[in-house]
Amino acid sequence: MTCLAKDQLPNGQLHTFPEGKVCQEDAPIRRLKWGTASLIARAPVTPIVLPIIHHGFEKVMPENYAFGRRPPVPLWNQEIKIVVGEPMEFNLPELREMALSQSRDSSSSSGQWPRNILGGLNEAAQKCLYMTISDQIRTTLENLRNFSKSYAKAEQ
Repeated sequence: MTCLAKDQLPNGQLHTFPEGKVCQEDAPIRRLKWGTASLIARAPVTPIVLPIIHHGFEKVMPENYAFGRRPPVPLWNQEIKIVVGEPMEFNLPELREMALSQSRDSSSSSGQWPRNILGGLNEAAQKCLYMTISDQIRTTLENLRNFSKSYAKAEQ
């Protein structure tokens, strides 16, 4: 996934991998880490998120190549497919307002979260905001993953 700042295209790019780990099995995308959502929420200019899915890297550096280990160097002549989705834009003022209204019932506090971010959100509202952004990105990535799988089957 790529985050692009609206006023800094193409130089202001940030590439993140919000799953937080390498996953070589063909499985649904797990819950995303909230770091990407935090970067989006805290950016001085709301970034455009460009979802990207790739297939085939598990053939370049397979986890169980020989004796349960990876190969010492990447394997060449492997097919890699990269699918780029439609850019995503977030209405952060609306999402912050929604997070505040959803968090009013929650009063948990661990003391590890920043006290306030743009918009004066408390810890519970920040969690709601990050969860909402992350869920939207995960849903988009999962839809893109499913599309790329069905497209690959249609090619065969």
